[in-house]
Amino acid sequence: MSSLYYETDRALSEYLLLHFGAPEQLLPYEFGPSGALHFPVRCVSECLFPDGVRRADGRALDLGCAVGRSTFELARHCAEVVGLDYSARLIAAARHLQKNGQIDFSYIEEGELTIPATAVVPEEIDRGKVTFKEGNAEEPPPGLGAFDIVLMANLIDRLQTPRRCLQQLPELVKPGGQLILTSPYTWLSEFTPPENRLGGFERGGKRVKTFDALKETFSPHFQLVRRRNLPFLIREHARKFQWSVAEASTWIRA
Repeated sequence: MSSLYYETDRALSEYLLLHFGAPEQLLPYEFGPSGALHFPVRCVSECLFPDGVRRADGRALDLGCAVGRSTFELARHCAEVVGLDYSARLIAAARHLQKNGQIDFSYIEEGELTIPATAVVPEEIDRGKVTFKEGNAEEPPPGLGAFDIVLMANLIDRLQTPRRCLQQLPELVKPGGQLILTSPYTWLSEFTPPENRLGGFERGGKRVKTFDALKETFSPHFQLVRRRNLPFLIREHARKFQWSVAEASTWIRA
């Protein structure tokens, strides 16, 4: 698998299902990890506003937004939301959803057999608050400005130089603003060369884990306020699924 995967029909189908699929579409069995459904929604609902205070203003940035469900969910809380992703194919679908409110697609049942479906943005969300841009999270487009909320969901272990991305964040998050980062820390050579990984290796006889590297990189710009497990489920076909557990951490900009 490489970054080209995200331009394929299969990737588009899997991400539309992950972001917008009904529970019975994503997990068509009574058994199974039902707590892992609605991941893009939970990235916002379970990780935002750790102080318990809900706000309805400000700006938000969804880095690595894919087809945009979390971007739309952020629009429930913010006056302006920007979704940024490197994949032209995924951004095209997100823009279609922003303009039309829905998009038709199909997902795999078995082999070449597919099931038709429609991804729909909840009608109560103001899609006019949302803008989608194609771009590289390691070198964000100029002129983005600073944001009250930045979400990076399952992005860092898909970057070639993740530390370069993290170093941009102090300029993107306003003082007092929130940074939400989730990742299962699946470091693969297809995406990140071993020498660029944040963790998952030994150095000088010491085991280096990704979260420790995050704390070191973010200090002194961010303060950790919450850390939790956030499971998610990707359906490949009717009898094969990827069940993963992302670590979700929420940080406040100093």
